[in-house]
Amino acid sequence: IGVVTKPFEFEGKRRINQAQEGITRLKEKVDALLVIPNERLRTINGHGIQDVLDYKFYSYDPRLTLTLEGEAGVRTVTLEKGEGEELGLNFETYLMDRQKSCGNKCVFCFIDQLPQGMRPTLYFKDDDARLSFLLGNYISLTNLSEQDVERMIRMRISPIHVSVHTMNPALRCRMLGNPRAGAALDILRRLAAAGLAIHCQLVICKGLNDGEELAFSLRELGALHPAVRSISVVPVGLTRYREGLYPLEPIGPEDARDILAITEAFGENCLRTLGTRLAYASDEIFIKAGRPLPESEYYEDFAQFENGVGMLSLFCEEFRAALRLMGEEDGVPAPFTIATGQAAAPFLSRLIDECRAKCHNLEGEVVAIPNRLFGEGVTVAGLICGQDLIAGLAGRRLRGRVLISANMLRDGGDVFLDDLTLGEVSRRLGVPVVPVEIDGGALVDAIWEETGV
Repeated sequence: IGVVTKPFEFEGKRRINQAQEGITRLKEKVDALLVIPNERLRTINGHGIQDVLDYKFYSYDPRLTLTLEGEAGVRTVTLEKGEGEELGLNFETYLMDRQKSCGNKCVFCFIDQLPQGMRPTLYFKDDDARLSFLLGNYISLTNLSEQDVERMIRMRISPIHVSVHTMNPALRCRMLGNPRAGAALDILRRLAAAGLAIHCQLVICKGLNDGEELAFSLRELGALHPAVRSISVVPVGLTRYREGLYPLEPIGPEDARDILAITEAFGENCLRTLGTRLAYASDEIFIKAGRPLPESEYYEDFAQFENGVGMLSLFCEEFRAALRLMGEEDGVPAPFTIATGQAAAPFLSRLIDECRAKCHNLEGEVVAIPNRLFGEGVTVAGLICGQDLIAGLAGRRLRGRVLISANMLRDGGDVFLDDLTLGEVSRRLGVPVVPVEIDGGALVDAIWEETGV
């Protein structure tokens, strides 16, 4: 029987050619769907893309047509995805645009009170409405154009966070150092009338917006509920670098009690009439007034948590809940030292005492770190720098490891405000320095992470 090979060789080549043609067609289709690096995104479904707000708003739909411009010219890409699913494109900057800076000269501006020689990014004053919506940054509304306001209303950009400080237009111009500051309150009312959700902040400066001015501002903002969802009342933060700045006095115990009385009276009235407390004094106000912190239920949905409102109450509740779950089988924690700000230190000391009642062999202590960089009037943990941490722990018998709040470090990094790294501070202290997230349960986990069993 003869063996014929030629037809099989021909058939094999034909199939290979078909496969290669199929791959080429598939590659062409894939290339048509790909966004090439360095291309510019011009439109989505015919809508011009100015910045990240346009991008997120118009890319929500499940079927999209993108207009892209690159070296080869302008082309379109059509694709389908899940409704609300991210496109996954990355841009040169998060905003796809330049960040808007602040045009105010606030009498209480913390950035004006920074020492020289810190990293340049710390001196940038942002006042960008897009970051208010996307990241929860507070804005003054003074640099918004009419087009900006109309776009916020049209796109339903909400919630936004507004640094109000006072509802008295003349006083707001004075406090913000900007002649537009009073008129910007009309923008606040327009946004509220359009139904946008707004979270407000009042930074209280003694002799300016406290007393009757505070009561007036709370009433005016209360009238904008339900658009105004929450109001935080926080004390001005003053550093030791105030030469040549507006003469402000720190909020003292009696001042804090007055502020608290006004805020709580307003809150109780809102609770009766609106079903929400609406206004909340910060933890620092309670501490300065010598008042115990409310239970976590007081703060409802913790809308102002990032502003230091209810943070300590929730932290303590989380810690105790996690502590209740610890049993003898979890062992005895390795020795530790907690380094924190002067405001939180008494609370953490009480929590460690509760740990000791459950675990008698526990070796741990809490050390309050004085803030020498900004001045000892600054008592929050997040503003402790590496040098102050080293100085505050110098000469102490450190207990194996030092636990610190993660907010002492640059977000997502390992660098303190004075540019010392976590590794450098650990080396100079001679023990590991361990950052812990602002969560009571996370602190319990960190304490028991190393055990003697």
